[in-house]
Amino acid sequence: MNTSSSRGTVTTTQRKIPPMCQHQPACPTSDSADRDAARLVAHHPEQGWSLLCNGVLLFEDTGELLPDGQIIAPHRVGLTMTVA
Repeated sequence: MNTSSSRGTVTTTQRKIPPMCQHQPACPTSDSADRDAARLVAHHPEQGWSLLCNGVLLFEDTGELLPDGQIIAPHRVGLTMTVA
């Protein structure tokens, strides 16, 4: 982290992301396994994405973009067919 101090003022190049989840009980965090269970903040089906209150961008193909920039590949459940 880069910091500089001038007359007691500290600046940093890292951006702090405030928590968006203000309700109780709080939604799962973006790093928890059940992060997709968080509440919707914005939903844009015409563009194929939704924003969850934990900062996760959820895409219609089930891919995700986490607040820290980590990409989660689509994780669709495959269809299995049985032949009788």
